[in-house]
Amino acid sequence: MNTNKVNVQNDQFFADLHVAFDRLEREFGDLPVVLTGQGDVFSAGIDFKYSFEIFGSGSEEKVRDWYRAYRETNLRIFQYPRPTVAAVNGHAIAGGLITALDCDFRIAARKPARFGLNEVPIGIPMPAAYVEIIKYALGDQVGALATLRGKLYGLEEAQRLGFFHEVVEPDRLLETAIDYAKCITPDCNTAYAMSKKALQDGVMKQIAERTVSLDEHLPAGMSDEGNRRAQDRRRQEIMHKR
Repeated sequence: MNTNKVNVQNDQFFADLHVAFDRLEREFGDLPVVLTGQGDVFSAGIDFKYSFEIFGSGSEEKVRDWYRAYRETNLRIFQYPRPTVAAVNGHAIAGGLITALDCDFRIAARKPARFGLNEVPIGIPMPAAYVEIIKYALGDQVGALATLRGKLYGLEEAQRLGFFHEVVEPDRLLETAIDYAKCITPDCNTAYAMSKKALQDGVMKQIAERTVSLDEHLPAGMSDEGNRRAQDRRRQEIMHKR
């Protein structure tokens, strides 16, 4: 992933991921996928400038369009029928961690970094579709803790909570991720795809049948007066750091 320096997630990031997966399906449909970032950041999550302007626009249609693009991108990774591995090379925060949780396996580099779902403390309601993915990847208890508390964890605590399947030295990150990706040979692709679909069946039914109605309330929640104040504080913190 190389849309921008820290892979903040905006319309261009979503478009780039879809272009990449279009090419994977067209030219490398039998092969597994490894997602990674650059330097010390896997993905820093949503682009605050891009997203907060949408949330504060007062337009429910704009918020719905923003969420639709975000949701479609994550579900495309989550449902990809081949093995998917997140080679987490550094910080994975909020939407960045969700992108990692979309993958079947998550390998992290042993280096100082932060990981967590801090949407709620900065005034962003967690979309119900993502909650289902989070619970699938982390379990109900850890999923609720990570979502509602919104804490950013260091590597050791994130590993203890089960964010990663394995933590390795940075120079072994891609090697290990590729090893996980090669857990099957191409002649077993159908067995993998069918098994993955069966494992995700309950999650996808929940997303299709229940989260659609829950997420209808997202535009109002994103633009709530209190949430907007929290979002503005976060934006000011970022601008001050720069």
